[in-house]
Amino acid sequence: MTEQLPIQPTLNMGIVGHVDHGKTTLTKILSGKWTDTHSEEKKRGITIKLGYTNFSIFEDGEKLVTKLKKGTPIRNISIVDAPGHESFMATMISGAAIMDCALLLVAANEKCPQPQTIEHLKTLEIAGIKDIIVIQNKVDLVNKEEAMENFKEIQAFLKGTVAETAPVIPLSAQHGANISELLKAINVTFKDPVRDTKKDPSLYIVRSFDINKPGQDYTKLKGGVLGGSIKAGTLKVGDDIEIRPGLMKQRDGKISYEPIYATVKGLMSDKDKLDSAIPGGSVAIMTELDPAVTKTDSLVGQIAGLKGSLPEPCTEITFTQHMFEKITTSTGEHEVKPNVPNEPLMLIVNSLTTVGIVSKVNPREVTVKLKRPVMAFNDDRVVIFKQFGTNKWKIMGYGIIKGQ
Repeated sequence: MTEQLPIQPTLNMGIVGHVDHGKTTLTKILSGKWTDTHSEEKKRGITIKLGYTNFSIFEDGEKLVTKLKKGTPIRNISIVDAPGHESFMATMISGAAIMDCALLLVAANEKCPQPQTIEHLKTLEIAGIKDIIVIQNKVDLVNKEEAMENFKEIQAFLKGTVAETAPVIPLSAQHGANISELLKAINVTFKDPVRDTKKDPSLYIVRSFDINKPGQDYTKLKGGVLGGSIKAGTLKVGDDIEIRPGLMKQRDGKISYEPIYATVKGLMSDKDKLDSAIPGGSVAIMTELDPAVTKTDSLVGQIAGLKGSLPEPCTEITFTQHMFEKITTSTGEHEVKPNVPNEPLMLIVNSLTTVGIVSKVNPREVTVKLKRPVMAFNDDRVVIFKQFGTNKWKIMGYGIIKGQ
């Protein structure tokens, strides 16, 4: 009889890389689920929102498989499928906030690296993600000589990066070729992190939904749903929670943010119901909140915790700055200029995007006054975007928060 895996996955694995390099196709091969379900994604044929689903690895003789057969269950893993298009880098970075490890896809039929291949690898480095497997995808579209030339380009690109020693696995996601070797690499390379389940629980929200269908009978309406990953602690059905920074309120011309209060009505891991959820894997929290509050990812970037357990949000943050020397775009390499007082910056803290103005700066640290408050803690990482060209923001460095 086949052994049972724990229902909740123990690992969040990101799938990242340049647009159209096969991320969502690989997700489908591993999980059996197509994560591009948003109407605009179907129309444009690209990933726009974070997709997430689960898959299990089973041992079938000398092979590892993802289909339930006679055999030994090995792992249960959550996938975070990140968009590859330049326009959705902020969404990809929000997803990186909950990733423990990542697959970086590189298409064998294109020159390496492509612009978002560079940015996605930098984002993994910024997020502190060191466990990486590089996938040379679409090998079915090239001959042996072209595949070897592309492999050399990949090796040259990885040199000096956090992924320099990462395994490189050739495969065809479209045809499911060499998937067993990928599963072996995942099982060996990606270890479950040590989790602290004794702390007060905190969940980083990376999706929020209204699951009701248009025209649904009002007596059958369901409350809003939060999607994310628990970073510490254990969350249980029936827990009273608060969500911060919360909702913006305007009174007498002044703007403030008030926490949102809710009760955990249910917990889900993919399609499986849970009585409690621990760190590791993506979970959905069912609440009694008005779905208008949670619809269309309106709570992305917020943090949920037990009622009364979260600190006040920050309206100003100070962080050590680690700026890149240069960035690479489709037009070539460009020097990164130092941060200066009164300069606008776009920042992503955990999974929340905000804009602020530099109020203080020295060679080591930057202080930024924020237009939208964030939940920030000591040693949290900040992704720094600076203006580039006309109405564009590009990643140009990162920071580590101090003194919060």
